[in-house]
Amino acid sequence: MKGVRKFELGRLLLVSALTLGAIIMVFPFIWMVLTSFKTFAESVAIPIVWFPAEWNFKNYVQVLEKLDFIVYYKNTIIYTVAVLFGQLFLCSLAGYAFGRLQFRFKNTIFFLILAVLMVPPQMTLIPRYQMMNYLGWVDTYKGLIVPMIPSAYGTFFLRQFFMTLPRELEDSAKIDGCSYFRIYWNIMLPLCTSALVAYGIITAIATWNDLLWPLIVTNSNGMRVLSVAMACLQGQNGTKYQLLMAASVLSTIPTLIAFIFGQKHFIKGIALTGIKG
Repeated sequence: MKGVRKFELGRLLLVSALTLGAIIMVFPFIWMVLTSFKTFAESVAIPIVWFPAEWNFKNYVQVLEKLDFIVYYKNTIIYTVAVLFGQLFLCSLAGYAFGRLQFRFKNTIFFLILAVLMVPPQMTLIPRYQMMNYLGWVDTYKGLIVPMIPSAYGTFFLRQFFMTLPRELEDSAKIDGCSYFRIYWNIMLPLCTSALVAYGIITAIATWNDLLWPLIVTNSNGMRVLSVAMACLQGQNGTKYQLLMAASVLSTIPTLIAFIFGQKHFIKGIALTGIKG
């Protein structure tokens, strides 16, 4: 009986802690949604006004009128999808090579790739921009997308998953005469669905919310992405927080939908990726 009571008490404490953590995590999102329906006076009022006196949908109308959301959504979708599929293909190729193949200087090259993770991305902004300017890619989709496709983290992430797959599958394919690329494409890649979805969600969310690189490499209004457009809502002398929150809600919806539909693969991929070192 004592053991059962201890188990029930421990489970109660665990559920309570997880519930409290969930509330803390979801509170900023709830606050964002509530603020998007407030007036400016309610959004900056002290003491805090938790709920709007009247649900004001005009904030969303003003955002759609003030910002060309269709163009920004289009640019953001193109940017996110191109970087997503580019990284998945390139990083899965590199991850397969480092995880399954044997070649000279493999460990040395992989160590150099991992060393890139120690370099702050801000240090590479100027060289990247100079390269794009030299190629004439500034304020173009190519300049926006191409530099973001190589990923040292993606290579490491997918390599770890490829190393968990049984060697017998690869040996059987070699006996049947499969080339390395066919083994990768027809056998290994379908087995990595969970890892690909997990990394895809991470990449999609990070790219969708990326601000620094699109802000630097794009100049015209027609090339802006959502994050840059939303930053323009913050003024030097004041910010209309109700409009900023309304724009944030509109920009968050696609990433929220992507996570809801991919959360099963996301959790499974994260759990299995670190099995082997």
